Amino acid sequence: MPRPFRQMPPHGGTLIDRVLRGELREAALERARTLPKIYLDRVRVSDLELIAVGAYSPLTGFMNAETYETVVEDMRLPNGLAWTIPIVLPVEKEVADGLRVGQEVALVERTETGADHIMGILELAEKFEYDKAREAKKVYRTTEDKHPGVARVYRQGDVYLAGDIWLLNRPSKIEFPELRHDPAETRRMFAARGWRRVVAFQTRNPIHRAHEYIQKVALEIVDGLFLHPLVGETKKDDIPADVRIKSYQAILRDYYPPDRVLLGVFPAAMRYAGPREAVFHAICRQNYGCTHMIIGRDHAGVGNYYGTYDAHYIFDEFLPHELAIQPLFFEHAFYCTKCQAVTTRKTCPHDEKYHIYLSGTQVRKMLEEGIPLPEEFTRPEVSRILMEAVQERKRQEAAAGK
Repeated sequence: MPRPFRQMPPHGGTLIDRVLRGELREAALERARTLPKIYLDRVRVSDLELIAVGAYSPLTGFMNAETYETVVEDMRLPNGLAWTIPIVLPVEKEVADGLRVGQEVALVERTETGADHIMGILELAEKFEYDKAREAKKVYRTTEDKHPGVARVYRQGDVYLAGDIWLLNRPSKIEFPELRHDPAETRRMFAARGWRRVVAFQTRNPIHRAHEYIQKVALEIVDGLFLHPLVGETKKDDIPADVRIKSYQAILRDYYPPDRVLLGVFPAAMRYAGPREAVFHAICRQNYGCTHMIIGRDHAGVGNYYGTYDAHYIFDEFLPHELAIQPLFFEHAFYCTKCQAVTTRKTCPHDEKYHIYLSGTQVRKMLEEGIPLPEEFTRPEVSRILMEAVQERKRQEAAAGK
């Protein structure tokens, strides 16, 4: 007798759907053209879409003051449900002063051509001011504006707008449409493949040997791997999303079982909030239908703002029933010339002089100088793709006279 198929429930129990369709969408779009406008930055463009499609379930809109306070202070929603990152809509005070609680507001993206692109409607329920330095300290564990997440908070408006949203249009520029799967879609795809246990891998970097090792170890205990690179806003010195996607596709084609891996893109912005963002990423992947999430060292970290294992330790601040998705904690992996294999400090007994590992700075320097990356660090296919991208950028900069 076949086993019943049970899929991972969304965080909070219900997969949120705030996408208007058909006649309701057309009527709302007509109404939105007459409403006051709020222009969204890239972070809020992605947040609006991800709220609407259920990736941020159980959120139905941008957080009010009570929710914001409990998330910042306690890493939980007012009902006690785990949540670690404020999902908020900042505006300048003069903009907020021109809006009335209870009215609808059009949420608008400014396109690359300068045209207005109506994305959604906010049912304005509340306006509130907040302490930027306090949010920075609590969420990012620093008040230094050298931290990209903190700098973003300091640059944004002084008032948060709260309320439920409705999505009328997707962003004007959809990158990788063939890989852009909403949570409802990934859940159907996992079910069609018969995957009961699915492990997610979050990345904003090209895959190297250590990543491949970790993913394949995880694949030994689950049915499928959901490779889910983040393609929203990142730091300027991060590898561009199109280059990363090309490298993922190259390595998946030849070195992974095709029936056990699904590649999709996560259109969220990086917060660089380290430990808190690790939990946030796990919750989002639960909403996509995953049962497990790979959490490496310094997950979502930047600089030296977080301890090496802080992204692991933060999960101890939640009771087992608070997070349904199971984190898989992995040590830093590297190639050991003595072991002649990719390994970690948990299993390799040899001195560091035998370990081959390159920092991001070292990788960028080698690529800038036209030096192929060692095969022990990354596969030649990935090295070539990165090299071509860096050299092409240098040619463009030279042609532009930079």
